[in-house]
Amino acid sequence: MGVFTYESEFTSEIPPPRLFKAFVLDADNLVPKIAPQAIKHSEILEGDGGPGTIKKITFGEGSQYGYVKHKIDSIDKENHSYSYTLIEGDALGDNLEKISYETKLVASPSGGSIIKSTSHYHTKGDVEIKEEHVKAGKEKASNLFKLIETYLKGHPDAYN
Repeated sequence: MGVFTYESEFTSEIPPPRLFKAFVLDADNLVPKIAPQAIKHSEILEGDGGPGTIKKITFGEGSQYGYVKHKIDSIDKENHSYSYTLIEGDALGDNLEKISYETKLVASPSGGSIIKSTSHYHTKGDVEIKEEHVKAGKEKASNLFKLIETYLKGHPDAYN
């Protein structure tokens, strides 16, 4: 088994507290509403939404995947950080045991956010994950951030 780590950064005009509320704390409700082609619905299978919670995310008609299950590893509302691990689903394919994600929102000098994300791909056997294979996922994540940002700009009273 190998572990391949990739980092990425996105920027947003939305301050970290507001973006964290929308993107992390209420994502299960917000994302299916604003991007039903990406995520049809999300449901908690075990837990109360905190660390240890297992969620099943069912993807929308526009996705190449059916579903994934992930386990929340940590959530820090004060420091706007969130980590979870993809533990099951067709997005893992035959070559991945799991994928762990860490996301932290920090204030940018302009008053918005810098979204720092680290992904750890845990492979089966001696499979190697190259960055070009990760690129599509990074683009989808970036697009989702932009959709949430657009929603928040259009709804200035939401998630304050």
